[in-house]
Amino acid sequence: MIAVVSPAKNLDFKTPHQQTPTQPRLMECTQELIHVLRKKSVDEVSDLMSISRQLAGLNVHRYKEFEFEHTDTNSKPAALAFNGDVYQGLQAETFDEKKMEFAQKHFRILSGLYGLLRPLDLIQPYRLEMGTKLAFDDYKTLYEYWDKKILNLLLEDLQAQGDDIILNLASNEYFKSVDKKDTPARIIDVEFKDFKNGKYKIVSFYAKKARGMMSRFMIENNITNPEDLRAFDYGGYYFDESATEENKLAFKRDAKK
Repeated sequence: MIAVVSPAKNLDFKTPHQQTPTQPRLMECTQELIHVLRKKSVDEVSDLMSISRQLAGLNVHRYKEFEFEHTDTNSKPAALAFNGDVYQGLQAETFDEKKMEFAQKHFRILSGLYGLLRPLDLIQPYRLEMGTKLAFDDYKTLYEYWDKKILNLLLEDLQAQGDDIILNLASNEYFKSVDKKDTPARIIDVEFKDFKNGKYKIVSFYAKKARGMMSRFMIENNITNPEDLRAFDYGGYYFDESATEENKLAFKRDAKK
């Protein structure tokens, strides 16, 4: 079983780490995208990503400074560099060597620029969301560009461990890069609901953090069978049998007293 999550916009390249990193495996694709992005002006990046000119300027600078050789000096392991809600729930900085070794086999991060990342794969600061309509050559979107590149690498990783289960802990925007009609793997979705205003519903902020906590639960307990995820109880969540389906695990959390 391999769990997949989305990346984060917030990045932390200041906090030091002691992990031994690995190299991203789809760097030829990353290089091609960087070459395309380097041709964009600040205004073009601002329009393309619907971000401010200030933020666009920062990312134009990042594209120009991007180095194709990833080292400890210019890069950081992905699971430690991303710093959004999912990663606050994941807490990868607390993993010891054995937990990180398990994560390297069973945890993946989807990326608009790098495609598919293992937790220790080095990344440089960037912003390129998977839903970006980056048109070049015969491609109209990043989805068209990545097509089955991400899925095929994910399937290779599954085959190496003799399994076929993908645990979807990513957002819809990112999982569209994986979820193909002819996917030979079994995909299991996970739903997190919180009690709010008199009913249980998905609250985006809490759901993102819960996806990270679910990933941490899987890694800390060496879980490779999705049935064992029913015991997940981090953050006050508990298994919801009534809302669970064949390929969907449901969890809910009551209001804090």
